[in-house]
Amino acid sequence: MTREIDVLAPVEQEGTQAIVRSWLKKVGEPVAEGDPIVELETDKVAVEVPSPASGVLKEIIIFEDGAATPGAVLGRIGEGGEAASAETDPTPQPVQAAPAQSTSKPNGAAAIAAAAVADREHRLSPAVRRLVLENDLDPAQISGTGKDGRLTRADIVAFLKDSRAPATPSSAARGPQGAPSQKVPHDRMRRRIAEHMAHSVATAPHVTAVFEADFTAIIAHRAKNKEEFARRGVNLTYTAYFLAACVEAMSVSPTVNSQWHDDYLEVFEDINTGVGTALGDKGLIVPVVQQVQRRSLFDIASELQRLTERARQGSLAPEDVRGGTFSISNHGTSGSLVASPIIINQPQSAILGVGKLEKRVIIKTIDGVDSMQIRPMAYVTLTIDHRVLDGAQTNAWLSRFVEMIENWPQR
Repeated sequence: MTREIDVLAPVEQEGTQAIVRSWLKKVGEPVAEGDPIVELETDKVAVEVPSPASGVLKEIIIFEDGAATPGAVLGRIGEGGEAASAETDPTPQPVQAAPAQSTSKPNGAAAIAAAAVADREHRLSPAVRRLVLENDLDPAQISGTGKDGRLTRADIVAFLKDSRAPATPSSAARGPQGAPSQKVPHDRMRRRIAEHMAHSVATAPHVTAVFEADFTAIIAHRAKNKEEFARRGVNLTYTAYFLAACVEAMSVSPTVNSQWHDDYLEVFEDINTGVGTALGDKGLIVPVVQQVQRRSLFDIASELQRLTERARQGSLAPEDVRGGTFSISNHGTSGSLVASPIIINQPQSAILGVGKLEKRVIIKTIDGVDSMQIRPMAYVTLTIDHRVLDGAQTNAWLSRFVEMIENWPQR
């Protein structure tokens, strides 16, 4: 009797819940040990689960859109490379519909089948496969611009932009006041972001302190160094300075880098800083720069660039979003002056917000004389869990952060 080996969901997963996004093999198909066999997705990252052994895929236990708890049996591998037995149907397994799935989207199964065909012909990346399935697309109808005609994420986005015309009033639903409206179903990421945000607000009493910072010093430093960074393949962004300044701020108020427990406060030695990265209409994700306190400005900028690129390509690995102890929201990049409160990324204790950089008139005292000067200024906020931190600690942290930004060494 052939031994069967379980395909298990990772015990350590990043995110509130894992969903089976897609099976990369069909029942009856041969698999090699270590080859990706099924893709899982959480609110933070998509991850491919490798086959634990060589053989054939004998059985799928949890189908597409099914919830996968840590350690759950996803499917089974029959060892020895044998053909599918008579009791195992080698034809594609049906997609298990979520209970709340509407029957108004008849092309969902067809899109998955088409994606599987395209996968065999010229392997779709996880990011491309995700867009194909979420939007019920037939990959065969889309021209690929990648190597050997492979579909890229940009190809899918361009196709969606060209094919989706605004709904006309006659085809749209009617809102409470009789006005034309559209009903846009929530995707998985938006649902999970909503759950995470609601949980954070319900868990932690949020309080926000607001300071402002003069960016003259870091603008000058960046102007001197950005070409050298670029020659080494790294873009020097303002966010890199923020991460470095946070390290110094933690030295005067270390409990900002902590987690609340019912019986104690856990203060972390490593400063693992998550940086909110917007994904357009798909929401945002928070990749983590590990051990910022051990990194130079160049190392910080390099790691930020790597994580940001992978986030926007949909190719973050679980370790890229794991272990955050503090977070930054650079919301000013989209024009916001102040955001309050910025929701804390649970189970952390605080989150820094940086608003839009703009020239403002401020009063400076020089040699005892007040003068009006035009300076590049931005509001900075620290939203804290008031169970963990009080006003004095919060203001001490922000004061040191601003001091670092305004007095950045010019070397």
